[in-house]
Amino acid sequence: MNWLSQIAAVTWFGVCTIPRRKGSAIVATAGIAGVVVVFVGVLSIAQGFRRAVTSTGRDDIAIVLREGANNEMSSGLGRDGARIVKDAPGVARENGAAVASAELFVIIDVPKRSTGTDANVPFRGVEAAAPTVRGDVKITQGRMFEPGRNEVIAGMAAAREFAGLDVGKTIKLGKTEWNVVGVFSAGGGVAESELWTDTTVLQQAYQRGDSYQSVYAQLVSPDKFQEFKDALTSNPQIKVKVVRQAEFYADQSTMTTNFITGIGTVIALMMALGALLGALNTMYNAVASRGREIATLRALGFGAAPVVCSVLIESLALALTGGVIGGLGEDFSRRFAPRGCQSPRD
Repeated sequence: MNWLSQIAAVTWFGVCTIPRRKGSAIVATAGIAGVVVVFVGVLSIAQGFRRAVTSTGRDDIAIVLREGANNEMSSGLGRDGARIVKDAPGVARENGAAVASAELFVIIDVPKRSTGTDANVPFRGVEAAAPTVRGDVKITQGRMFEPGRNEVIAGMAAAREFAGLDVGKTIKLGKTEWNVVGVFSAGGGVAESELWTDTTVLQQAYQRGDSYQSVYAQLVSPDKFQEFKDALTSNPQIKVKVVRQAEFYADQSTMTTNFITGIGTVIALMMALGALLGALNTMYNAVASRGREIATLRALGFGAAPVVCSVLIESLALALTGGVIGGLGEDFSRRFAPRGCQSPRD
């Protein structure tokens, strides 16, 4: 009890002298707060991206790719293969037609509104059933594109971020000019970052023949997935990979999330090293400036251990203060940032 009382007395004495060292204490606290803001911010970006991607995935939607393909860009399906997928058991039907969309996926360059520099934008060719398959696609401006015409509709996020995607504008992509006839929302999902057009038109514009890269099929119910998958994977006419949309999106988001988290961790560690050195310097100054007081305490009978513990507790208090400030600061910036600076799902 005597040892604990000594620690409490010396710690209180040290805390009371912090105002005399407010400069170094503020530097240490600010450094730690900065580390927390960066690290929490990066983790928020990574998790926000994962949530935006995975939240749009549904268990009653299946995605069919070429066997061995890990993404749509590396996949390839022919017209006959797409037809077999649409005719498979378990696919939902409306008016006798399969609720499925054979799609083509290319990457194009479109200038950003903010800088004018080109950036990659997904350009997707879809069939008439695509809005029904996705379920949450709604035209917010203009109209849906007409099949067989060089018309595109832009996702809300793409229209907001990139130049030339306003309704009524004409944009040149590759060697072809396209009319922007509409803007659509997709429940805050990844489709809002894409441009959509008719699959047949996109095939002709990019000389893809009758090829597709994926087929999105809505199932009668999530329970029909295994039946649907077994029918296709056991069919000798095609070699395909069948996954649920939710699983596909989760898998696609893993690489990007890990990359963002890895880069953020490296940056945070570098900043943490700087903050640690600043905290050590602050504690050194705290001990150096209190040399007489410490010597007096030792002469009065206080042990060395209570003095050391008091310095450690003081440093932990400064670190905790910086951590709380950093966490609250990041949360405040996320909550009150302009809408355009947040992810679609925030």
